[in-house]
Amino acid sequence: MNKEHGLIMSFLKFAVLATFGEVLGYRIKTGGYELANFGIIPRALVWGIIGIAIKAAFTIFSAGVPAFLAYCGLKESVAAMAPGTAITGIKIFTAFCTSCVLNILFAPLMMTFHKITDAHIESYQGSTISIFKKIAFRKILFNINWDVHYGFVLMKSIPLFWIPAHTITFLLPPQHQVLFAAFLGIMLGVILSVAAVSGKKR
Repeated sequence: MNKEHGLIMSFLKFAVLATFGEVLGYRIKTGGYELANFGIIPRALVWGIIGIAIKAAFTIFSAGVPAFLAYCGLKESVAAMAPGTAITGIKIFTAFCTSCVLNILFAPLMMTFHKITDAHIESYQGSTISIFKKIAFRKILFNINWDVHYGFVLMKSIPLFWIPAHTITFLLPPQHQVLFAAFLGIMLGVILSVAAVSGKKR
């Protein structure tokens, strides 16, 4: 299924696992599962769309970064990242560079988009109708707690967790990368959910 229907599987895996991560984060912070206004369906839909975007980003960066390293003189980087090759120093370095570029260029935009959609869903008390309503991007952006979102989600979780985690991701065979990333989506859901609740308490 991963090989033949990669985009569909990316949607499903993130819709299930990352949403579960958000529910878990909500449970950790509130001590309960009172999810009447949580918005399981719209949140799962958003995570599914993000899953497709992550699959696209993995495909683009896993090919583009080794090619750029080769352009810069590290000719072995492309061959080192070929499926089935042994883990070498060059492969680890290339995976690390790929993770850095992915998390610097893509992750902040994706996490901020998720923050905006979360606020949009909350403004409709988790109702499925929020899926069909226009998102007030400008208003939500002004109301984001940037001390938490920038200071914790972007500046701490990316360098301390996501870059090392995705370095491991890019060392895996391509058919396993999105699956591993989907499990990491549980952690992403927890991190973003905890950050959201923490921001409200400040």
